[in-house]
Amino acid sequence: MAEIKYEIVETIAVLSESPKGWKKELNLVSWNGRDPKYDIRDWSPDHEKMGKGITLSKEDVQNLKVALENIN
Repeated sequence: MAEIKYEIVETIAVLSESPKGWKKELNLVSWNGRDPKYDIRDWSPDHEKMGKGITLSKEDVQNLKVALENIN
């Protein structure tokens, strides 16, 4: 399996933290040298391991923001 390279360009928010120290974070991440995208996933305390997550374009994030603002 090919190695996945990543760089956390900016940490935007920590959404939650588990008792074991893993944090669900919203970050700007560059995957395999590509342009950074918004990313929500769990990270180990040292950012060496990660859980499954979701990667969003700027347009996706803007649409999500509108949708969240409409939640009562």
